[in-house]
Amino acid sequence: MTLGGAILARAWTRLGPQFLPFADAATPELPVGRLMRLSLFQVSVGLAAALLIGTLNRVLIVELGVSAGLVAAMVSLPLLFAPFRALIGFRSDTHRSVLGWRRVPYIWFGSLMQFGGLAIMPFALILLSGDSNGPVWAAHVAAALAFLLVGAGMHMVQTVGLALAADLAPPRSLPRVVALLSVMLLLGMLVAGLLFGALLMEFSQLRLIQVIQGSAVATMLLNIVALWKQEARDPSRTRGRGDGPGFMESWRQLRGTGPWRRRLVAVALGTAGFSMQDVLLEPYGGQVLGLGVAATTTLTALFALGGIIGFIGGARAIGRDVDAYRVAGTGTLLGALAFALVIFAAPMESAVVFGVGTLAVGLGAGCFAHATLTAFMTAAPQGQVGLALGAWGAAQATAAGVAIAMGGFLRDGIAALADAGGLGAALITPATSYCTVYGIEIVMLFATLVALGPLVQWARVDQARLPSRFGVAESRTAP
Repeated sequence: MTLGGAILARAWTRLGPQFLPFADAATPELPVGRLMRLSLFQVSVGLAAALLIGTLNRVLIVELGVSAGLVAAMVSLPLLFAPFRALIGFRSDTHRSVLGWRRVPYIWFGSLMQFGGLAIMPFALILLSGDSNGPVWAAHVAAALAFLLVGAGMHMVQTVGLALAADLAPPRSLPRVVALLSVMLLLGMLVAGLLFGALLMEFSQLRLIQVIQGSAVATMLLNIVALWKQEARDPSRTRGRGDGPGFMESWRQLRGTGPWRRRLVAVALGTAGFSMQDVLLEPYGGQVLGLGVAATTTLTALFALGGIIGFIGGARAIGRDVDAYRVAGTGTLLGALAFALVIFAAPMESAVVFGVGTLAVGLGAGCFAHATLTAFMTAAPQGQVGLALGAWGAAQATAAGVAIAMGGFLRDGIAALADAGGLGAALITPATSYCTVYGIEIVMLFATLVALGPLVQWARVDQARLPSRFGVAESRTAP
């Protein structure tokens, strides 16, 4: 090797982690190959989310002529399972198995639910579009069953998959592992959305069947590879678990270890504050700022990019021993400032300000989600990681679903009131309804800061309890 080549090689070795922000997430206990395989369960969840939330909305309403209200009802059905994520996590903590597996059975059955729902979904949707001689109720039941199966499978796979990651990752690398898994979810959604759009550019019912059933096969393959040789078979670990406390007793025990109710309130408020705009940013850009379809489409990419930066920044801050709740508060405050930018973009008629605001919203949301998820992982006592992560997922998913629906209804109601002159002549503009919703989100984010404040003092308790899941002495004494 020449001298110049040696210098370049040494320089790349030093600069590599800067360009690969998750390179230091791998550890001897969880090598990079095994970690990347494990992250594939998040890709499968992102694929299903992109299909349900993004692609099928347009296909059902535009190409198949299904009413928008019925489509919204079907897409929202998976949220019915969100509150059960805490129960799913608890069951994976206490599962009895002669093989010694706790997490694998639940991820496997969640994968089967996703596969089954996606396998029957295209035919159910064709019935739903009216292209059959069958009764209407049969089409509704079939479509509801398909969406419910996919939603239940997604919630089960993600909840227990994150619990498995917490089991495998050592404490020092846990924040970076969580960030990597979160980024893989976003990447899965982005890649799947682009792929679905390209495959369905020339739409036909046969092509729709092929795309959705191909997604079912991809889901199974991704999750099988993700699970392969991840959890060790240890029958002694699950022997006698059936005689332990039930779900409610375990939840009472968990609540006795810290301010879990306040933690859940903070997660719900923050998630709702960031989520009300999910269906409003693109219409706001088109209706208020006059942006074209191509320009508003880039908003999704900007939001996702901001989320990735937020995950990476949050992971690095927590990795430098910054309290996770302080990181969550920083993301929340950044989100409030970002929504202010989005509001000011209307009177300034500035697409640039709007784009910067959208990027900052994603950054704040990513930072908040990563920090709260890490905080729940590290605060969970031994044997209750799944329950804690399930509680986080239940609060997060339920709050997001309710907030998205509230954002849409509030926008429509305020727009109708403004157009009728009920708010005064000065507010008869398209921006009134959108900016009102964004203002409500700012208020909710400041309420989140109030909820997060007292949690900072519990940082030392969480750090003292962190090693308990890895065989080191446990501390439960509050400061």
